Amino acid sequence: MRNKSVLCSPPDSGLTMPFRANDAADLMSERARNYLLARELSESQRERARKRFKEVISELGSAVENYPLWHPLVSNGNSDDPVTLPSTGCGYRGLDHTVYFVNGFITCPYGNTEAVLESVRELEYDPLVCISAERLDVQFYHPDAEPILVKCRWNMPLLDDGTIPLSIALPLLLEKEVPTWRSAQVAEPWELMRPYILGSPHGSRSSLFVNQVTGQGLKKVWNSLIDTGMFGPVRDGSEAYM
Repeated sequence: MRNKSVLCSPPDSGLTMPFRANDAADLMSERARNYLLARELSESQRERARKRFKEVISELGSAVENYPLWHPLVSNGNSDDPVTLPSTGCGYRGLDHTVYFVNGFITCPYGNTEAVLESVRELEYDPLVCISAERLDVQFYHPDAEPILVKCRWNMPLLDDGTIPLSIALPLLLEKEVPTWRSAQVAEPWELMRPYILGSPHGSRSSLFVNQVTGQGLKKVWNSLIDTGMFGPVRDGSEAYM
């Protein structure tokens, strides 16, 4: 589905053991907490930050490494190349020292926070979600940083386990990927595409964004799409998706 080699090096989940969602969530959240509660903070600042971090996890879900390319936090861009992290390519300005969660992120710029807030307000309207930004009243990362919390609130119900259902994930994937058939030269097999479709960290058919049932549905539809030949011949190594 791409005409460039960008997909040859998919984002790495950083997990070498079999994927277990709870273990992955604990590991990623511990890394995020250690990053945001830096040594430069005083003990009183760190205590307030610990409490606020727990609240963020409760509200936005586990820390993550990369988003699925169809996630509303990163899909608001026109590039044919997959975008899996918030950046200028999908409408954000002023992000710095950023930690990502399933349904939002914390960014810690040194001043000029208005650029971040403005860029979020300027994002294209999406009836499926409400993306908002607010300044935090605690210190994260460094005493001189000015943390901002960006939240993605879904206007449709998620599953009981907090993951995104197939009824939402699949149409978002199709909206993002089907239009690329006009310029595509090769089709990417599931083994290459799954970090971009599932997000990271991920397993063979699930991640912190989608459960096994949803992931299997996405895989089935993706394989059906590339089997049509609409994106061109399957890239070498296609035996991985058989």
